[in-house]
Amino acid sequence: MTKNVFYTMLLLFFPHLVFAGKGGDWRKETNNPAFIHRSVKAITDVMVHDVFSPPVASRIYAYLTVAGYEAARPGDPAYPSLAGQLHGLNAMPSPDSLDQLSYSLAAVQAILQVGRAMVISETKLAEFQAAILQEFRQTGMPETIFTHSLAFGGKVAERVLAWAAQDHYKQTRSLPKYDPDNDSNTWKPTPPVYMKAVEPHWSDMRTFLIDSSTQFKPLPASVFSVDTASVFYKEAREVYMTVLSVTPLQREIANFWDCNPFKMNVSGHVMYATKKISPGGHWINITALTCQRSKADFIRSAQAYAAVSLVIADAFISCWDEKYRSRLIRPESYINQYIDANWMPLLQTPPFPEHTSGHSVVSASAASMLTKLFGEPFAFTDSTETEFGIPPRQFTSFEQAAQEAAISRLYGGIHYRRAIIAGLDEGRRIGVFFIRKLRTSKG
Repeated sequence: MTKNVFYTMLLLFFPHLVFAGKGGDWRKETNNPAFIHRSVKAITDVMVHDVFSPPVASRIYAYLTVAGYEAARPGDPAYPSLAGQLHGLNAMPSPDSLDQLSYSLAAVQAILQVGRAMVISETKLAEFQAAILQEFRQTGMPETIFTHSLAFGGKVAERVLAWAAQDHYKQTRSLPKYDPDNDSNTWKPTPPVYMKAVEPHWSDMRTFLIDSSTQFKPLPASVFSVDTASVFYKEAREVYMTVLSVTPLQREIANFWDCNPFKMNVSGHVMYATKKISPGGHWINITALTCQRSKADFIRSAQAYAAVSLVIADAFISCWDEKYRSRLIRPESYINQYIDANWMPLLQTPPFPEHTSGHSVVSASAASMLTKLFGEPFAFTDSTETEFGIPPRQFTSFEQAAQEAAISRLYGGIHYRRAIIAGLDEGRRIGVFFIRKLRTSKG
């Protein structure tokens, strides 16, 4: 078998590999965007394994993708630094020699170095890192360029990690846990495991681009009431009736956008957990699909990951600020107490207050950014949930996907309609702010 035939068969059966023999065009081979897509996906897989909450996952995505972008962008003067744009991010390291680096290798190194510092299962990521760096070596890249690229990526990662250390995350780890009160209108832990409230102090986090966690304060929730003629009671009854009469399509939509990182399943006396991507992780996977469908090169892919991750991270800070300001009761608790004690939602109620819908805020902001980057209409097939046994869904636009993600919370019985409407509005306003203020390309 000739070498060319061997490589052809290798790529046919293992298309995820990026490989070239020594003496090949190593610069062309290493600029393949598959390297960055695989690196981000590897971190996503580890985050699913480690069960990070949606807000914490968004923080990790933001820092690792900023590191990847900042390590890649010196290779193309059309892409400006995020330093001076994002809160607290000062000047980033500059390469000693522009032609002595592989910026794709530097970006992969920066992404994985930041990721390893932020996940729990570092060993899993270290194994992936060793394997993908070996693929870079196999392209025939000169050793000096390999070494210099790793060093530059490492410097960028160190700078990003130093920046991350000042975002108040560590301080929030030692703040008091949320203590539910006895007020009838406030959030209480829900079945089946009655988990404590997730990240009650997330609004204390340093924002990335928005001015503060309160800048995009959403429309308030309806006034709590148990009066059957009240708006609030009617909103709760809509949730109740929607789940009782859910159609097969609505059930499919609810499950597709569930994105519950840690669902507890109860079967008789047996309880077991299933893990999936977070809402932010779902949109990061959509970003990957979009880059691949549009044939975005390495630097454009790095740009897209950073821009989408940053808007999602600020969307979570904004949303969580409102959640723990209003502390509103979830539909499950209200319906069980005032309508039907035996009713259960289709999806498992997440362990944090009701208003606004996090998936609605995050989806609207991410869709706005992707529309800015890739235009409209942009039809795509979202196959990001197939690894969890959920069939793909087709969309004509990012906005359509965001609207479906939002209404899925009503179909699933975990949000009132007002939380969805207010969440979409909140997310769109955050997205517009990012589009106007964040510069990731010149011109």
